[in-house]
Amino acid sequence: MPRTPAAVLGGLSAAVVLPAALTACGAGGEPGPPGGEGAAPEAAGKARIATAIGEEVDVRDGPDGKPVETLANPNDLGAERVFLVERAEGDWLEVLLPIRPNGGTGWIRRDEVELTSTAFRLEVDMDAFSFSVLDGEEEVRGGEIAIGVEDTPTPPGRYYFTELLEPPDPDGEYGAYAFGLSGFSPTLETFAGGPGQLAVHGTPDESVLGTEVSHGCVRVSNDDIAWMAGHLPLGTPVEISE
Repeated sequence: MPRTPAAVLGGLSAAVVLPAALTACGAGGEPGPPGGEGAAPEAAGKARIATAIGEEVDVRDGPDGKPVETLANPNDLGAERVFLVERAEGDWLEVLLPIRPNGGTGWIRRDEVELTSTAFRLEVDMDAFSFSVLDGEEEVRGGEIAIGVEDTPTPPGRYYFTELLEPPDPDGEYGAYAFGLSGFSPTLETFAGGPGQLAVHGTPDESVLGTEVSHGCVRVSNDDIAWMAGHLPLGTPVEISE
């Protein structure tokens, strides 16, 4: 059975990058300034999403710390650079980074981003081959998934959506839409001209759902990915568990 590349960014070079505005129905309004030191970013069940407003964002190893990375805006695919906020400290935000290693964080300046929020999150249970979309504590969508095979597994962890792509052929191997994830394959440094980035994408072949079949991506039905594309904003938290 053919496997789907983990490197959606390479394998979907001809895809259309959809603007974040198309998924704005999943985001809340602009929140107030970050709370006090160590303030939880998901107060009242909402995650904070930071969208870059300049041409680049400097990432530091702490508030007023040493620069460790500079990330361009838009990203390599032309999508707005977004981050999932983990905590706030004064004028600084600790954010989940869309780079290796998976789960790494860094600090960015509050005045270099625009903050929005969402009550949505996607939970993926690999053991049960299922996903749930929650709006706060209420499940609003669920279904079957396919995941990576043993030698190119889907890694568990906390991620977020970094871009939304529309493949040229909805009946092709990537389905109707593909959300890039902030995580990367643990076994593939590169694939199909891309960096081994993970994704959640559709499939026209629902017979593969409930199986291990991919190079690390999570597959859902075309109906499910179309629903996600219409409701979940870039920056939506994604929890993948075993």
